[in-house]
Amino acid sequence: MRFLLDAEQLDFARSLDAMLTAADTPSVVRAWGAGEAGPGRALWSRIAEAGVFALVAPEAYDGVGPLPVELAVAFVELGRHAAPGPLVETVAAAALLARLAELGEDGPAKRLLPSIVSGACVASVLFPQGGPYALDADTADAVLAVDGGELRLAPGHGPLQPSLDPARRLARLAPGGELLAAGTGLTAALAHATALARLAAAAQCLGVAEALLHRTVAYVKQRTQFGAPIGSFQVVKHRLADTLVAVEFARPLLYGAALSLAPRDVAAAKVTASEAAYDAARTALQLHGAVGYTDELDLSLWLRKARVLRGAWGAPGECRAAVLAG
Repeated sequence: MRFLLDAEQLDFARSLDAMLTAADTPSVVRAWGAGEAGPGRALWSRIAEAGVFALVAPEAYDGVGPLPVELAVAFVELGRHAAPGPLVETVAAAALLARLAELGEDGPAKRLLPSIVSGACVASVLFPQGGPYALDADTADAVLAVDGGELRLAPGHGPLQPSLDPARRLARLAPGGELLAAGTGLTAALAHATALARLAAAAQCLGVAEALLHRTVAYVKQRTQFGAPIGSFQVVKHRLADTLVAVEFARPLLYGAALSLAPRDVAAAKVTASEAAYDAARTALQLHGAVGYTDELDLSLWLRKARVLRGAWGAPGECRAAVLAG
């Protein structure tokens, strides 16, 4: 099985990296967390123009997918730049609608998928596996809620709830809403959408881990103690080497899961990538010392994201159980 990216996939990653670098994502993240959605919506449009959401939808709905490997490539870059918004949730919504259309329920897909692909519609979801809150429901144009074998378009949401990451805005949904689909087909579509969302979340975790490791390596080359960079100390080298091993171990599992989309493989990718991100966050916090705790340092944006993504779309215990269940 081949895990190396081809030339087109690498070019896609580089183009996303260049676009997100130019967008100054740290300032966009801070604005999003403060409730200023304008910069985030502008970035969302550029992400859509780059074709990220089209990777999930079929050609009949203006997409080019499904292309799970390219989706993983894209979300690694989105994680590396800490892009805000319900990115994974929009993938879940698009995947759910696309699979329902394949099963004969094409009404919701015709209505929502083209605007999701174009970036005009920011979507969020509330799935049984996702906990009681919908991410960024206050900013989303459509929130799809699955409950009791029914898919509904949520009519609104309650007050925002506190989050460890201010850029991840959580809310409970108002009950009821327009019925979009129901029946046995919804169960199969939900399983497919959950697998793709978990894959995207795993890729996001890998990107966060890469960013934290890169920033920490740069910092230990600059910070000095006893007249020498702390990066020259053996204990620091060992800590960074352990983090690098965790990141590189997660990478082939991620792309292997993208090729197979088997639930067991996706769960393995999620647990290894999220633990790599969490380990990278702990390493970054320790080696940055006291400044690592400050909100003013951009590092804090990735530290918080690593913590919350660890439990999103499958906590480590849940994913390990899925791997063991096979």
